[in-house]
Amino acid sequence: MFYTKTFTIKTEISPAHYPKFLDFLYKYYLYPNPKINVLEFMDNFLLFKFDDIYCKIVCGEEINIELYSEHFDEEKITEIEEDLFIVVRYFEDSLKKYTLCFSWVEGQEIIPEKPPTRKEESKGIFGNIILIYILFFGINIVLFLLLGFYAVIFIILLQFLILLFSGYLYRWIGDWIITPKNPYVHILKYQLSEDEYKEFEKKFGKEAIVDIKKEIYNKTLGAGKPLKPEIGEKILKKYGFRCTPLYETSKTINVYEIVKKAAEKFKIPIPKIVVSNTMVANAAATGPNTKHGLIIITTGLLAQLEHDEILSVIGHELGHLVGKDPLVLLVIVSTEFVLRLTVLLPIVMISPLLYIFIAMAMIFFIAKFFEAKADLLSAIYIGKPKSLAQALRKIGYQRLALEREPHNKIFDWLKWDPHPPLYFRIKRLESLKNPKKIKNPLIKSIKDVIKGFKESFTM
Repeated sequence: MFYTKTFTIKTEISPAHYPKFLDFLYKYYLYPNPKINVLEFMDNFLLFKFDDIYCKIVCGEEINIELYSEHFDEEKITEIEEDLFIVVRYFEDSLKKYTLCFSWVEGQEIIPEKPPTRKEESKGIFGNIILIYILFFGINIVLFLLLGFYAVIFIILLQFLILLFSGYLYRWIGDWIITPKNPYVHILKYQLSEDEYKEFEKKFGKEAIVDIKKEIYNKTLGAGKPLKPEIGEKILKKYGFRCTPLYETSKTINVYEIVKKAAEKFKIPIPKIVVSNTMVANAAATGPNTKHGLIIITTGLLAQLEHDEILSVIGHELGHLVGKDPLVLLVIVSTEFVLRLTVLLPIVMISPLLYIFIAMAMIFFIAKFFEAKADLLSAIYIGKPKSLAQALRKIGYQRLALEREPHNKIFDWLKWDPHPPLYFRIKRLESLKNPKKIKNPLIKSIKDVIKGFKESFTM
């Protein structure tokens, strides 16, 4: 008798690249592993054996995977599933170097897509508003040296003003404003060969990409016509690209409707919505309360995630607004700052650097309670914890790959990051059976985070 598990990996890879993906999988995952035996390998089909587990991969419109074995080993099967997902994401990123990705919001400025920096890629989703205050830490020191103890009052007022007007800051960071009359983000992608892309850059330069984007817009959305990939194909051919439907993907996302749906489930006013045209997959919410909330979403997140995954991420961010997390964390940071300069000053003077390290580690650890709570609130109100878990996998797969190393477990909990480790968040979300029965999400999150931290010492 064989135990079987089947699943599908939804991907941005166009079908034409499936053979290259299987080559990539073989070269970087199967071949280096002595425990794996490749049994059959064709263009869109792969069969291998990992110990006593057989894995069949069939690439059609999606990547379909079947695992089967005479002995059911859930831990090993989960490991293979996670491995395959991470390999898919790495291959997608290798293609992005030679992918033309265009995003538009009708009637708004046409701007080039900003590629993710290494820092943004490693960081993952936007951190909590607490990160903004850390940036002002150096300013606080200068003000204290200039104004003495009066600087404490001034700095606390400054922090409250930052929170109050943080929406304007995020609007400045963003590129497009989403409204009921202008709710859509349109995305069109062409996956090109490395040779074609490099030849294009050499001949025309990166500036020509903006010209292509404008020309596609003017002949479609700008003329009141639907966005059709075929029009882009004709324009790209003028620059020497050989595009076919197998190498292109397009999607239109009603961003306003998704945020509206999430807000209705939370029973709060619809926050202002800003889109940042950058390829790093991020989302964040800010504001002193739900009436003055703002959410910022990147085109990278919209391009990578499915509808329910986007909805669940928005639910996480609205969870911060509902819980007034930015305000609560501001109070925590401000309280620590006042204590540092008064009651705790003698301790600070003994070893300032050690104190700052410990204090910041504690603040970030406390912030993990609120991030874990926002995950629960999304699960409770949106009702799709597995979609949020999958979104976290897609957004943070590189971090997830690093977290799988046992020696990284404790460090992942102690580093200056308001988010708990991804492996903890994903496992927690996927194990939720009936989120609506949770009576106090914050207390449960505190208990879960402390338990997860303790378990990291035994992994």
